[in-house]
Amino acid sequence: MHEGIDATAGPDNPAPELERLRAENAALRGLVEQLQQRIAELEARLNKDSHNSNKPPSSDSPFKKPPPRSQRKSSGRKPGGQKGHPGATRELADDPDQHVTVPLSGACECGRACAAIAAEVLPERRQVIELEIRRQVTEYRIVAGTCACGRAHRSDFPEGVAAPVPYGPSVSALAVYLTQDQLRPYHRTAELLAQVGGIALSPGSVHRALEVAGARLKPLEQAIRDALVTADIAHADETGMRVGAKLYWLHVLSTPELTAYFPHPKRGAEALDAFGLLAFFTGILVHDHWSAYERFGCLHAFCNAHHLRELIALAETIPSQQRWAEEMIALLCEANTGTAEARLQGLDALPAEDIERLPGRYDAILDAAAQRNPPRAPPPGTKRRVKPSPAYNLIKRLRQKRDEVLRFITDLRVPFDNNQAERDMRMAKLKQKISGTFRTHAGIEHFATVRSYLSTLHKQGVDIFPALVLTFQGSPPMPALGVAE
Repeated sequence: MHEGIDATAGPDNPAPELERLRAENAALRGLVEQLQQRIAELEARLNKDSHNSNKPPSSDSPFKKPPPRSQRKSSGRKPGGQKGHPGATRELADDPDQHVTVPLSGACECGRACAAIAAEVLPERRQVIELEIRRQVTEYRIVAGTCACGRAHRSDFPEGVAAPVPYGPSVSALAVYLTQDQLRPYHRTAELLAQVGGIALSPGSVHRALEVAGARLKPLEQAIRDALVTADIAHADETGMRVGAKLYWLHVLSTPELTAYFPHPKRGAEALDAFGLLAFFTGILVHDHWSAYERFGCLHAFCNAHHLRELIALAETIPSQQRWAEEMIALLCEANTGTAEARLQGLDALPAEDIERLPGRYDAILDAAAQRNPPRAPPPGTKRRVKPSPAYNLIKRLRQKRDEVLRFITDLRVPFDNNQAERDMRMAKLKQKISGTFRTHAGIEHFATVRSYLSTLHKQGVDIFPALVLTFQGSPPMPALGVAE
């Protein structure tokens, strides 16, 4: 008898063979379904870009159609200033540095030269703004003399004039401004100062200026950190930065008025504990649902811009199976619009019916989604653990972390997304893109200190360059620290 042939099966008894074929067919259907899901996930991974994942826009292919950047709907208005929008024009200076009276020229029709006509200056005037950049050298000379009693006296050079030819505070301030605020590399900063201002500053001198600024701004950075701990709402994020051949992580804690950066070789709990702020923070922390942040006992709010990108990826992968994703996108965008309008109206909360209706729709969408995306079963005949689908993981998170996802609805102080922290990180990434890696841990430490101060001044509308000049004169201005949000 041949192996694999059921002796009980035959023309008069086809039941065992039919059962075997049915079981085999069911197993094959399950395998096909798993393979289809796997193919869809791999295709979705290949199709990821900045609009449906956390990849930056700079990674998008130039050969593909640009993805949509926003969930906003068109207002129907033309771009640019709208009708009735007040224009802005440059004002004439009351005290121009130079006056030029334009004489008459040419000849009159009668043949006389216009230059000979007795002319009067008219009230109409125009001004041209030019920029003059030049170095200014101040020479100090000391004196000596002898008192009537016979004692010799000698004057002293002012503080800061210790070397024969030192650079003044404005030169050092400009070097730090160009490298830390305009994010230029050291050698290009030195080249700019040499060609435009006639100042032969070496890249090493630029680096030394940064070291001085970092040391003098350290107490102010600590004051900014202390103020952030007492904020009602704060945003947290982290990004990778290269220090030599090693991967570091630059962490940020910020509000619309304050910024604090912190570099560390690690990304997770060790780095956040070394940062030393979140353990004392008692407000609401907005972040991208990274588990390391959830260790801290404060209230949490999740970034819904991340959720929108994940939902878009699901909606584009298998539209027929993930229609719930489009419904959730519409719900989150509707809630975001409603909260924005409520803030514009000066309201402290959404209407009571919205606070009850929106979470109810949220739960109903996820209940339907969970039915269409059950946990994956292991292959027939095995008990091994199967990796959950991206849809299942997202649904599970949205259900378990409902309060954190919808906190922007119940508390209008909480923003819809974590864009504040991401904007604060953008300049750090741009610094690395332009200037390359940091060479030492001390280099990224100085960058974090100075950038924390400059970012805070930017947010508070303080002019950066004069503040840096005062820093090198020994009295950096303290930013406002009473703004908690």
